[in-house]
Amino acid sequence: MTPKTKTLIWIVAFIALITVAYFAYGGLSKANKPEPTNPTATQKDLISAPDFVVYAADGTEHRLSDYRGRPVVLNFWASWCPPCRQEMPHFDRVYREVKDDVMFMMVDLVDGQREKQTDGQEYIDLEGFTFPVFFDTDRDAARVYGITSIPSTLFIDKDGFIAYGYRGGIDESTLRAGIKAILPES
Repeated sequence: MTPKTKTLIWIVAFIALITVAYFAYGGLSKANKPEPTNPTATQKDLISAPDFVVYAADGTEHRLSDYRGRPVVLNFWASWCPPCRQEMPHFDRVYREVKDDVMFMMVDLVDGQREKQTDGQEYIDLEGFTFPVFFDTDRDAARVYGITSIPSTLFIDKDGFIAYGYRGGIDESTLRAGIKAILPES
């Protein structure tokens, strides 16, 4: 075999590999679209949202129970997480529209190594996000909710029950649908 033939075979094989990878990724992305963990729950099936303690940038302690009586969007994230970064603009845009009706608790999972509070705050400041950010410096919220992957988002109704939960990044339409499900009917 000549060197030109070998090179041509390698190029064709590489293109075939890229093509297979592209279609496989597309198929897996569709198959792994986040699904609600509680899509058909009735009131008797709902799980009470466990309380936890997180901290604002100034060190002020906040509990989930502080917001009882208001629907809550609870999101766990970290600044190093690409899917978290991808969904953050959706959260901020929707927050600006519904902040009077829905509490957003954007909880940065601070571990002191991969994610430090300064990392999370710098990211929020750099992007100009306006939603409330809290820091799980004691890992209380992550432990209570058993968070093993981020981002993770929960939609909690005004009575403190989890209506929906998503693992993985969500898009704006999914965020809006979750909020619609926890808003009291007018």
